[in-house]
Amino acid sequence: MSFSGDHVQVFLAVLDHGSFSAAARALGRVPSAVSMTIANLEAELDLLLFDRSGREPRPTAAARSLEPQARLLAAQLKQLQVQALALTQGLEHRLTLAIAPELLAAPWSAPLAALAQEYPLLEVEVLAAPQADALALLHSGRAQLALVFERPSLDGREGFQEVANDTMVAVMAPGHPVLAAAGGRLREEHLTTTRQIVVAGRDLATSDPRFVFARHVWRTDNALAALSLITAGLGWGWLPRNFARPHVAAGALLEIPFENLTNGLDLWVDVVWSRERPLGLGAQRFVSLIARKKGEGP
Repeated sequence: MSFSGDHVQVFLAVLDHGSFSAAARALGRVPSAVSMTIANLEAELDLLLFDRSGREPRPTAAARSLEPQARLLAAQLKQLQVQALALTQGLEHRLTLAIAPELLAAPWSAPLAALAQEYPLLEVEVLAAPQADALALLHSGRAQLALVFERPSLDGREGFQEVANDTMVAVMAPGHPVLAAAGGRLREEHLTTTRQIVVAGRDLATSDPRFVFARHVWRTDNALAALSLITAGLGWGWLPRNFARPHVAAGALLEIPFENLTNGLDLWVDVVWSRERPLGLGAQRFVSLIARKKGEGP
């Protein structure tokens, strides 16, 4: 006994259209073929699905009981057909997105939700990795896309699309002793002589020179670890304003007040791909969706 894809299609067509002849017109078949399909299904299941005693067939209680699962199976078969067609058109088996951990609050999940609506069977993997490591995953082929801050210089191996922007701000714990020693407002020399907490890749050679000021540096590959170290008063550090804002509002962090410079460096957020490998259909669509999200604004 089995419900084949054809059985499901015909069964639901009769339920939806109310008669064998109307179902046949909707399916582009002759009424006798629809009637025979239903009769064969009833014989295989040993169940009466439609009462034929009246002018039009009426669904039996057994048919109504089977209807929800039949509709679910029809939807799954449709998804399978869409996935198979997409694979022939270049859809990846899996889309891996590497994200700098400071950007986990960036607007990337809504485009992924839209992508899942279009390709519900596409496997998606999201990896959080320091920017240098995220780009290394990209160039090794482990990830197809990386969501990172703009790089200090262009890399000809990379294609990219700007998708958002954020401001990096220097922060420290409100009770850090250097604040009291400096009278509450710092100068750039205080940054160089106070321990800095740096979020960087696991390769010791990978630190963005734009954000390393201090002579004494502690490193971590995790933005949450950096946040914990900074709020504990163990040093100051650069964090994205959007990432730091709730902790500043709660009083756990302070955007460092300066006497002689503005605290903040505006940076673009890019979705990056490798020019050395063709982008799959899912990656292309994600880039399009996240770029559209940028155009819509917050």
